[in-house]
Amino acid sequence: MSDHTERQYEDVKKKAARGMGWTYLSFGLAKVLNLVAISILARLLIPEYFGVVALATLTMDYLSVISDLGLGAALIQKRERIEESANIAFIFNVSAGIILTIATFLIAPYAAVFFKEPQVTSVLRFLGLTFIITSIGSVQNVLLQRELNFRKKIVPELGNTLLKALISISLAFAGFGVWALVFGQLAGVAFSSLLLWIIVPWRPKLTWDTTLAKDMFKYGLSIMGNNAISIWEDSFDYFIIGLLYTPAALGIYTLAYRLPQTLVLNILWIMTAVLFPAFSSLQDQIDTLKKSFLSVMRYVELLVTPICLGMFIAADPLIRVAFGDQWLDAIPILRALSLYAWVVSIGFHVGDVYKAIGRPDILIKISIPMFFIRLFLLWLGAQYSLVGVGIAHLIAGIISGIIRYFVAAHFLKLTFLEFVRELTAFVCGVGLAALALPALYLTAGTPPFVQLAVVVCAGAAGYLGTAWFIERGAITTAFQTIGINLNARNAEAK
Repeated sequence: MSDHTERQYEDVKKKAARGMGWTYLSFGLAKVLNLVAISILARLLIPEYFGVVALATLTMDYLSVISDLGLGAALIQKRERIEESANIAFIFNVSAGIILTIATFLIAPYAAVFFKEPQVTSVLRFLGLTFIITSIGSVQNVLLQRELNFRKKIVPELGNTLLKALISISLAFAGFGVWALVFGQLAGVAFSSLLLWIIVPWRPKLTWDTTLAKDMFKYGLSIMGNNAISIWEDSFDYFIIGLLYTPAALGIYTLAYRLPQTLVLNILWIMTAVLFPAFSSLQDQIDTLKKSFLSVMRYVELLVTPICLGMFIAADPLIRVAFGDQWLDAIPILRALSLYAWVVSIGFHVGDVYKAIGRPDILIKISIPMFFIRLFLLWLGAQYSLVGVGIAHLIAGIISGIIRYFVAAHFLKLTFLEFVRELTAFVCGVGLAALALPALYLTAGTPPFVQLAVVVCAGAAGYLGTAWFIERGAITTAFQTIGINLNARNAEAK
């Protein structure tokens, strides 16, 4: 690696690390607020209300695949003509938002008939307004992401979460039932779009360059295709449960999925928001991209492993404390889904490398066979139980991970030893389990809050102790990258 390339790599790494720091701060604060809100709402509202909103959201997910057409990703990947590209993306996004809002209003009664739940009609029509509301601030959001300016991006994200929580909880206390969830969602996205227009100085112009638009659409179509497959694939569990089970059962599954989704899967997507633009700036340097990807995978597993393994071990007291005894059926589902999230995290961000080098078509070629495999497994699992759906996710995740490895090995010239060498977090997980499992057994019969606190403390001690022993260099490097010198601080302390 030349001196210039090395300097560029270090500069991008530091910007990405700072962006990740702000992203984690935003994510952490937002998700703490969100989990507190869900915990309160779970005690105020019945599972059926969560199920009805899940059915409406599912319908919107299927429509949302054309809300962006991949133009946001195309704007991030672009290295020139940014202003013109942003105008094209804005014009299309707002147009798509208007069309989707109208389409949602029209199909709402048919969705209610399909799911055999009349309340879906009115709920879906109101939630459909989020398409137009979100589209108004979508390009400003992408521009912040493109510039790795996650310090500003934290404002609309936290504003959304805070207002949504306040509105939803207030309305739930006032007896609004399912509408507490609906109006809270609308208030949150509206406030987020408003804040984006306040903090981002860019303003759209009604200009259109057909040649540039064609180039962006050509790139974006592969992204949209992959996103469409991912949305349909990821939401098929809700679809099949909505057909075969009651709204209350769907509500239980939705809440069980909420924890791994919030604590793990959302982290992976949030990291993509940072890594895709960072990788794009290194798009002509395959060796550097390979090095960056492996480094990212190591740190991802160090972060994700204790969360997933902890949820699996402490599922019982966690559900009791977070949501209450009326949600105990979610415990075995959570265990299966926590393992699924763990498997998905391994090598997850190799897709950002493919997008960065202008080859999003690779993602499509991976996604198409996995789409049919996952759908078959989810349908099969749903014939048995809600836990069967979670296990089907886990099996599909394992198959997908194997495929991801072999494709990455081919395109990045990645050996199996290089891949496995970055999974030292699994060893740290052994340290977590060695202390957390006995703690869970010894505290059986104590109040759930006490049991959860003891298990978390024991697991954290086991994991952090093992990690500091075998990954001290990686941890120190990570802190130094974001500007924290542990050695210097230790020296000052002495």
